[in-house]
Amino acid sequence: MVRVVVLYDEAPDPQRYAEHLEICKQVPGATFRHGPVFGAPMGEAPHQYYAEFEWADTEAFKAAVSSPEFAASGKDAMAMGVKFNVEFARLETL
Repeated sequence: MVRVVVLYDEAPDPQRYAEHLEICKQVPGATFRHGPVFGAPMGEAPHQYYAEFEWADTEAFKAAVSSPEFAASGKDAMAMGVKFNVEFARLETL
């Protein structure tokens, strides 16, 4: 399984984020999840909002990230004006 993790420093405006979700839904083969960060084990959480794309395998991930829809989701995320970080992870099940 492959995930793209997006961590927002601040929670995006809900109305503007609803527009962003419509773009994220178009990314091929992805399951998309998102929600507010509500805490951390110690101290205050450094991020306020979390989002992720998930694909079953590396091939589906590679196809999706080279798509115009994935590029559009990144451009739109930047246009929201909220600082964020993106990381890619390959996950294994025990």
